[in-house]
Amino acid sequence: MSDESREVGLRRDVPIASTGEGAWGSDAIAALLRDMDIPYVLLNPGSSYRGLHDSLVNYLGNERPQMLLVLHEEHAVAIAHGYAKVTEQPLLAIVHSNVGLMHASMAVYNAWCDRLPVLLLGATGPVDAARRRPWIDWIHTSRDQGALVRGFVKWDDQPASVAAAFESLLRAKQIAQTAPKGPTYVCLDVTLQEEKLPAMPKRPDVTRYRAPDPPRAAPELVARAAAMLREAARPLLLMGRVSRSVDAWNARVALAEALNARVLTDLKVGAAFPTDHPLHAAPPGVFLTPDAAAVVRDADVILSLDWVDLAGTLKQGFGNDDVGARVIQVSMDQVLHNGINMDHQGLPPTDLVLFCDPESAVVDLAREIGVQTPAYSAVRATSTPVSSQRGPISIGMVADALRSALDGRDACLLHLPLGWAGDMWHFRHPLDFVGSDGGGGIGAGPGLTVGGAIALLGAARLPVSILGDGDYLMGATAFWTAANARVPLLAIVCNNRSFFNDEVHQERVAKTRGRPVENRWIGQRIDDPAPDLGMIARAQGLHGIGPVTDATALPQALRDAVEAVVQGKAVVVDVHVQPGYNPAMAAGMTRAHG
Repeated sequence: MSDESREVGLRRDVPIASTGEGAWGSDAIAALLRDMDIPYVLLNPGSSYRGLHDSLVNYLGNERPQMLLVLHEEHAVAIAHGYAKVTEQPLLAIVHSNVGLMHASMAVYNAWCDRLPVLLLGATGPVDAARRRPWIDWIHTSRDQGALVRGFVKWDDQPASVAAAFESLLRAKQIAQTAPKGPTYVCLDVTLQEEKLPAMPKRPDVTRYRAPDPPRAAPELVARAAAMLREAARPLLLMGRVSRSVDAWNARVALAEALNARVLTDLKVGAAFPTDHPLHAAPPGVFLTPDAAAVVRDADVILSLDWVDLAGTLKQGFGNDDVGARVIQVSMDQVLHNGINMDHQGLPPTDLVLFCDPESAVVDLAREIGVQTPAYSAVRATSTPVSSQRGPISIGMVADALRSALDGRDACLLHLPLGWAGDMWHFRHPLDFVGSDGGGGIGAGPGLTVGGAIALLGAARLPVSILGDGDYLMGATAFWTAANARVPLLAIVCNNRSFFNDEVHQERVAKTRGRPVENRWIGQRIDDPAPDLGMIARAQGLHGIGPVTDATALPQALRDAVEAVVQGKAVVVDVHVQPGYNPAMAAGMTRAHG
């Protein structure tokens, strides 16, 4: 992946800007978007924002922001979400009227649950009914379009003038980037965009509308938390939604070492602590393993750094008993809790709450305890001997073969499948893994992969995703954007030819009811005919490999794939794997309700 291929791939065929005659409402809005320093805009075209589309191309010259075309509105938001997972900065996704917003809504929910910033821009047919075209403008106009996503965006607006649109867009970005972060939505009336202006209006100075710094905890509360941790015999740090900052990573390591505290991390969010560190007490997972649950139960003081589902984790550790540990919660998440979604999880018992972001809490706690923050030296991944045994392939074998194929290169894991176990790969850097999809929306993986790969353009890390076949098939056309924009990436599809999660659910129900488990596959198997996943990739201009059906062929297939990515290609590898989950995942996903 040479720097030239990365740059030229995304910036080819840039047209010459031509302002034409006069100025239009959408020209002014496009100019503000450039001022806001948004590098890319993801879009699937629609007539409701044809004015803005023209302005981005013919007024700005399709440069900063540059358009990246997507084949489905859900991909636009998923790609922006994937970009934010790596950079913690928002991209702009534009969706067409009410129908495009309905398409995009699942991806918006994923970004909301992941607490990551996405700027979502939409449009509606003329609000003034007298200006609507027959039929089409009526079905593509909603009286309150933002209501479609209001339960899972931080803020939405529908400005009625160019001046109001300026303020709305600035506010949308400011709120999206204010902790806790999340998506925001602005809807532009088509009439506003196509309004002829007498002159280009003066635009606000965007530097005066930045997001505020996160609040810090009160010093007396930090002192109380530090005292509780110092006095603890068996402290435990639960490291949840934290940043991709290396300095913050180093501070967490230093705090854990100073306290001699055990640490748990989570596969629902990005890497937060070196998983091969002696204080990392159990492999990360979506649900607690028995060993991790025992660590929770044994702790006398628990520090939660914005841990996802603290109440559920305490329940996994303590069962129906009272929580025997004192709990310190560091989070501002409750400001986003509403009555529409249950993504806020259960209400945890806490003994002290620091209402701030985890990064500032760690710094303040370290200072209070007297901890120096040395630079943590990450260890490169080492190659693992790969078995040459013939036969079926497990997901663990895919992990081993990928590690060997990388041959010491750094990779960023942008997505992992449900069958992944935390002991398959060590995370030693905040960009070794950037977390899951947030809201459990199947089909997000391909878009998240493309967005993460765009964010990694110019970096030394190879963008790698390991996907399930159901996830791939629902979102496969997101990869066309990577091919079109010449964005290199590697997507390995662990293809068990089934929506296997639901096979496990059906098996549990059948056993409970004394019915034949042999029927669990009906309505689940993706076979007869089996989709050719490599051909789906090749049909979109990617390099498709597979299906790889035998373990002896896997190492070479992944070596070839990595080499193709290094040469600047977007690659999909179809690997047929045995169905199955690690025991903690299987138990957690199918646990009885109640």
